[in-house]
Amino acid sequence: MIFITLGSQKFQFNRLLKAVDELVSAGKIDGEIFAQTGYSDYKPENYAFKPFVDRDEFKNYTDKCDIFITHGGTGAIIGAVKKEKKVIAVARLAKYGEHVDDHQLQILEQFDELGLIYSCKDCSELEQALEYVKTHEFKKYESNTQTIIDDIERFINEF
Repeated sequence: MIFITLGSQKFQFNRLLKAVDELVSAGKIDGEIFAQTGYSDYKPENYAFKPFVDRDEFKNYTDKCDIFITHGGTGAIIGAVKKEKKVIAVARLAKYGEHVDDHQLQILEQFDELGLIYSCKDCSELEQALEYVKTHEFKKYESNTQTIIDDIERFINEF
């Protein structure tokens, strides 16, 4: 199953939804697909969608999916890699009215360098991305929260 999530910020991401719809229509993607479309006004014709889902639905779709397609937001990406999902992330771009700037390109570059996700530079690469993630083994996410806590405790204990 593929779960697409576009977050809850007031920006559309019609470009990604259309690209998935075109791949399904062309027979390049089969199987179950569900999209949380957010503020996008494009209505997918070839897969199920809802503008917003509650926390339980989001968790259920994330748990159920094999492939997690999302925008370049850190929250969605980290949540999915923590659950060891195969993540394809596409940056929202200002030139398409998808965000105010192109900061998501830098976010995706960092995740890509860590070997945690497939950073899709353009929707035209989506078919290639889907083929790649089916067989690629990504690195496991390792939190550094405990390291930060230990550093803070050491700092506090020195005084």
